[in-house]
Amino acid sequence: MGTTVFTIANQKGGVGKTTTAVNLAAALADKKIHTLLIDLDPQANATSSLGIEKQDGRSLYGALHGDAALVDMITPTSIEHLALVPAEEDLAAAEIELAQMENYLMKLRQVLQPVRDTGGYRAIIIDCPPALGMLSMNSLAAADHLLITLQCEYMALEGLGQILRNVDRLKSANINAALDLGGIVMTMFDVRTNLSRQVVEEVKQHLPDKIFNTVIPRTVRLSEAPSFGKTIFAYDPLSPGATAYRQLGKEVIERFGLKQ
Repeated sequence: MGTTVFTIANQKGGVGKTTTAVNLAAALADKKIHTLLIDLDPQANATSSLGIEKQDGRSLYGALHGDAALVDMITPTSIEHLALVPAEEDLAAAEIELAQMENYLMKLRQVLQPVRDTGGYRAIIIDCPPALGMLSMNSLAAADHLLITLQCEYMALEGLGQILRNVDRLKSANINAALDLGGIVMTMFDVRTNLSRQVVEEVKQHLPDKIFNTVIPRTVRLSEAPSFGKTIFAYDPLSPGATAYRQLGKEVIERFGLKQ
């Protein structure tokens, strides 16, 4: 069936991007879908959210430089069917160094190809840095589908427009003409406010076929779980956040035909 690559992106921080990357990856793994999570953020929040400590020299940096194979950077996690390419601070240097390389926007795609060719993973999920720099652009060039996390807050649609314009530039430059807007995940939904409902409705009006039915709630438990190095399923499996990400996983499996 091949490997499907998703990149989870937004040009803003604090919009549930890493939380979604980690918990969606765990939700897929729970359904016995072999999943690889790639932490592309120098802050390494996805890495620490899985309870994995940063490891000197074990990140995507070496692979992007051609000093190591990406497959050698893959680290097992405590979750069955889920593996990780961890991040560390050296990825920050890659933002500058990539611009000096030939075919700099295609580097991640190139190093990822051998992993895709092995067919060992049904899904690869890339967690991007919050800014749309060289690393994030590389992830867009390497992906089959873009998943955008959008917080249910004022000005959310403005950020959506910015990232979609950058996607259009990539496609028009024929860097990744097949890149698909796979879906929009509405995050930080506050049931107590009219604003959250209004933002969801506005996105539905603009992109009705792209928004996922599952809405991720704003909860304390989702905020706490990463500090314990746990997914929401390990931290509080019966919480509303766990229920939501479980349902999102089912939607992603159905929408993209990921069943093994």
